[in-house]
Amino acid sequence: MAKSSADDAELRRACQLAVEGTRHKVVLSIRTVKTHGTWGKSAKLGRQMAKPRVLALCTKAKGQRTKAFLRVLKYSTGGVLEPAKLYKLKHLSKMEVVTSDPSGFTFTLGFDNLRSQTVAPPPQWTMRNTDDRNRLLLCILNICKDVLGRLPKVVGIDVVEMALWAKENTPAVSAQSNQQGGASIESSVTETELKVYVEKELVSQAEEEDMEALLGNYIMGVGEAEAFSERLKRELQALEAANVHAILESEPLIDEVLHGLELATNCLEDMDEWLGMFNIKLRHMREDIESIETRNNKLEMQSVNNKTLIEELDKLLEQLSIPSEYSACLTGDSFDEAQMQQNIEACEWLTTAMRGLEVPNIDPIYAKMRGVKEKRGELQIIKSTFVGKASEYMRSYFATFVDFMLNDRNYFSQRGQLKRPDHADLRFKCRTYARLLKHLKILDKNCLGPLRKAYCSSLNLLLRKEAREFANELRVGVKTSKNPSLWLEVFTGSGQNVNPADTATVSEAYTKLLTIFIPLLVDESSFFAHFMCFEVPSTVDGNKIKHNDEDNDDGITSATCLTFKKFPWKSVVVDIAALNESLQDLLDGIQEEFSAVVDWAYKIDPLCCISMHGTTERYLSSQKADAAGYVRILLDDLECRISMQFSRFVDDASHQIERNERNARQTGVLPYIPRFASLATRMEQFVAGQSRDLVDQAYTKFVSIMFVTLEKNSQADPKYADIFLIENYAAFQNSLYDLAHVVPTLAKFYHQASEEYEQACTRHISVIIYYQFERLFQFARKIEDLILNNVAPEEIPFQVGLSKVDLRKTLKSSLSGVDKSIAAMYKKLQKNLTSEELLPSLWDKCKKDFLDKYESFVQLVAKIYPAESVPSVAELRDLLVSM
Repeated sequence: MAKSSADDAELRRACQLAVEGTRHKVVLSIRTVKTHGTWGKSAKLGRQMAKPRVLALCTKAKGQRTKAFLRVLKYSTGGVLEPAKLYKLKHLSKMEVVTSDPSGFTFTLGFDNLRSQTVAPPPQWTMRNTDDRNRLLLCILNICKDVLGRLPKVVGIDVVEMALWAKENTPAVSAQSNQQGGASIESSVTETELKVYVEKELVSQAEEEDMEALLGNYIMGVGEAEAFSERLKRELQALEAANVHAILESEPLIDEVLHGLELATNCLEDMDEWLGMFNIKLRHMREDIESIETRNNKLEMQSVNNKTLIEELDKLLEQLSIPSEYSACLTGDSFDEAQMQQNIEACEWLTTAMRGLEVPNIDPIYAKMRGVKEKRGELQIIKSTFVGKASEYMRSYFATFVDFMLNDRNYFSQRGQLKRPDHADLRFKCRTYARLLKHLKILDKNCLGPLRKAYCSSLNLLLRKEAREFANELRVGVKTSKNPSLWLEVFTGSGQNVNPADTATVSEAYTKLLTIFIPLLVDESSFFAHFMCFEVPSTVDGNKIKHNDEDNDDGITSATCLTFKKFPWKSVVVDIAALNESLQDLLDGIQEEFSAVVDWAYKIDPLCCISMHGTTERYLSSQKADAAGYVRILLDDLECRISMQFSRFVDDASHQIERNERNARQTGVLPYIPRFASLATRMEQFVAGQSRDLVDQAYTKFVSIMFVTLEKNSQADPKYADIFLIENYAAFQNSLYDLAHVVPTLAKFYHQASEEYEQACTRHISVIIYYQFERLFQFARKIEDLILNNVAPEEIPFQVGLSKVDLRKTLKSSLSGVDKSIAAMYKKLQKNLTSEELLPSLWDKCKKDFLDKYESFVQLVAKIYPAESVPSVAELRDLLVSM
């Protein structure tokens, strides 16, 4: 027999090493196999799920108390034992041997603190043999008794078998315990104590004696095997003889029993025949009952089906029937305001009824029925009739109501009274039919095209007349000068000026026109888009132009614009092209009235275009809604017309500059330079917003032509060209000094004029200096040319015309009477100037340039002719200061 793993010292040392650091003392270690039974069924040996484990009984001393544990150790990847689970023996409540294992090697341990036992079965431990199982269980019982003072419940273990095993294996257990040695727990498993435990706990002394007596009775007389066999043979023969005798004595009884059996057999045969007959009858009855039940079930099913069919047909008939009140509205031709609610309800019913007969909303089988098809065709005819009558009525209604407004003078501006357009009555009437139009679109989306055209055509006449009357009254109400001067006279210098009050009045009139009509057109566009069921976002009110006009209470409020905002937003592509086409029909022609006001203002004062352009741009940038798309186009056209008129003014003025200066005297400051400064000052008064670009473009064109014309005029007399440029560029800078600080475009031209002025001054002063001291500076230029040609300085005095004698002659002829030469320069500079205020600055520049040139000459002489002496720069500077 193989050695038990409980006697394996190496295993016990490995277990002790695995629990090192926990102060646990291994009492017993033994190998086992861990398995799991099936939940809800008897436990079976799951060999395919068996896992090798080692069970180790451990103790831990804590003061006067000792604790006992059961450790489960498993093998790691390297074959080393490592702790897996820890159970406290104080919670051990039951030890049960698994009955489904015929070997009896498998048992389970029940702990009362493991709540997971209610969910999953406890693990099963399978030992190698009965000895290993009994040794482990006895050791657990001993430790529980000595340490805990109580014993767990034992289930499925034969007490007699355990007692006999304990007696036979007490020495082995004692030896095992003595090998462990040590504390009181180890000494408790000695031979004497184990014997006492087995006697006291498993069977009592009296029970043992009774069992021995019983076993003695059974084995009494059992000596040798042959004698015992002979005895058994004799007893068997005696029993057989006794049985034969009993049979012979019971023959009469047997006859009676046989007779009774025969009678019973006859009765059973008769009963079998009766039962066969009854069975046949019952089978027939069963077949009849089944046939009756089958027919009954069919009748019940047919009854239920008929009832359901009747209900469905009733529903279908109800769906197909047209209510009398709706039929009267749909087939009649009354569309008055009083009947509008009934007409709308009839439209809603017709829309629902037609949708209800479509396949998604009705069973496909019903959709193929002839009655449903005929009813669908009937509804189509009713729909077409109703839509045609309603559309004709609405077209006639729009035209009639607008004609009424056109014929009523109270709706328009009259002489001496500006009338703000009031469409409150029209809006109220239209809102009455708004829901009807929505349902007409649902019934037939193509019917709205003619309606939209009719509405646009009628309302276009009204808007154009309102704009025309309002614009005419605006022009009549503006009082201007009787003989207004032409804008061209600003440059011709006729002495007449445009009255600034006239310009301001005209600009205010144009602003008032836009203030009244642009919000009106935007509101009308938005109202039209929603009234005629275009799918556009309602964002117009958020972009409406704010103005402080006290007469703004015209009934056209944001509430009017948002009347149809309750229509749900749909995720569809907005048909902007169709909307813009309709808006063009609605607003086409009204731009002519606006353009007439622009042309009228241009005739009074072309500079009005600047303020009108800024006002138009402000309104244009505020229109962002889809419904106001055509209003943006209208404002774009209006802005283009204003820009065109202003460009015409700029072009005419530019041509006048060229024509006016061709025959002018080519001396002094030309007249258009100061007049341009006056014009720029007036133009800046009207600049606002985006009109800055317009004005800057005009400045660019004006100044460019002025500078080009100035250069051309200067070439007419080259002798005095620089003086002519000096005076005109200086006048340009002086006249635009203040504006150049605030207008970047003018500042750019100011700097350009300044550069041209400096260049002209430099050229003119150089001419004057060379005229008086030509020989002196001509000598210096010859020296510089030789130096540039890489001639050595010491060789220059030996060149022709550059000897020391030549130098002395040059100095004598140029510097003798230098004060007279300087005075001549001053007179020459003064003689040709017409602007005396420029003389001091030009003379200072002349003196500075002369001294710079002379200083360069002195340096050349000191370098080339070191032995020669010339008057110093300081002497000439003092001379210039004293003059």
